[in-house]
Amino acid sequence: MKTHHRILATTVLAMALQSTFPAHAAPPAALAPTTTEATLDGNYVVTRDKVRLFYKDWGPKDGPVVTFSHGWPLSSDSWESQMIFLAGKGYRVIAHDRRGHGRSSQPWDGNDMDRYADDLAAVIHALDLRDVTAVGFSTGGGEVARYIGRHGTNRLKKAVLVSAVPPMMLRTSDNPDGLPLAVFDGIRKASLENRSQLYIDLASGPFYGFNRPGAKVSKGLIDSWWAQGMQAGHKNTFDSIAAFSATDFRQDLEKFDLPTLVIHGSDDQIVPIDISGKAAAARIQGARLIVYPGAPHGLTDTHKDRFNQDLLDFLEH
Repeated sequence: MKTHHRILATTVLAMALQSTFPAHAAPPAALAPTTTEATLDGNYVVTRDKVRLFYKDWGPKDGPVVTFSHGWPLSSDSWESQMIFLAGKGYRVIAHDRRGHGRSSQPWDGNDMDRYADDLAAVIHALDLRDVTAVGFSTGGGEVARYIGRHGTNRLKKAVLVSAVPPMMLRTSDNPDGLPLAVFDGIRKASLENRSQLYIDLASGPFYGFNRPGAKVSKGLIDSWWAQGMQAGHKNTFDSIAAFSATDFRQDLEKFDLPTLVIHGSDDQIVPIDISGKAAAARIQGARLIVYPGAPHGLTDTHKDRFNQDLLDFLEH
C-alpha cells in the first residue's frame, strides 16, 4: 500500500506522521446576513471581497432547486452525474466551484469554512434561490452545515449530507473519537512535497476504495479526480485541509430544523462513518441515515445509480 494510502487508512492511524502544522477547531460564527452581498457576471457570482465563483445552472429555471457543494480538492464537475440526472427529471440544479477550486478565483486568504458558507449564501442570494435542497459531499457537507449555522434555513427546504465531514474530524479533548492531528499533518506534508502524486494516490486508492481486494479500478475516475484537483490553487487546497478537518460543526448541526438525509458508506476510509455520518445523523433532529454497505468515500460515482435514486426519492417525498 502506498504511503499516502496509509496516511488516510483508519487501521494504521498510529503510523501517521508527527505534527508539524498546528490546527485548531473552529466553532461556528454568529449569523452573518451582510456576507450575502454579491453580483452576477455571466457564469460567475462575484462576492463582496471580489472573488469570482464559477457556477453551473442546469435544468428548467422554474424547476425545484437543488444546490451542490463539492468535496476537496474537486470542483462542481464532480457532481455532473447527479446534475444531469436531476435536470432530466425537471429540477433546476446549481453547483459552484468553491473559492480557490476549479474555475473560481484563487485568493490567498479566506480559505476557511466561514467564508465557504458565505460564498454559498452569495450564490443563493445572487440567483435569488428559494426552497432550496442543499446537498453537500465531504467538505461540501461541512459547507452546508456551516451555511445553516451562519445563515439559517429561510431559503432552504431540505438538506443532504453525503460522506460529509461533520460533526468534527479532528481529535480534541472534547472530541476524543476524532482522528489525530498527525493524520492531517501527513496530508499537508504530502501536499507540499508532491501535490500531484498525492492526488493520484488518493484517487487510485482509498477515495474510491480501489485499494480494496477485488476492486474494479476506473482509470477514468482517477484521471478526472486528479485533473480537478490540479485545477485548484495549491495554497487554497492546502488551507482547506484545516478547514475540513479542524472545523467544529457540532453547534451548526443543532440548528438544522428541516428534513435532512445523511448518506455514508460503511467502508469510507477518508471520513470514517462512526465519527461522521452516524454521529451527524444522531445530532440532527429527525435526520434519516442511509448506510451503503461496503461503499467508499466517493460513493457518488461508485454507487451513483443507487445514490441518484435515493436523492430523487428524498426530493420527491
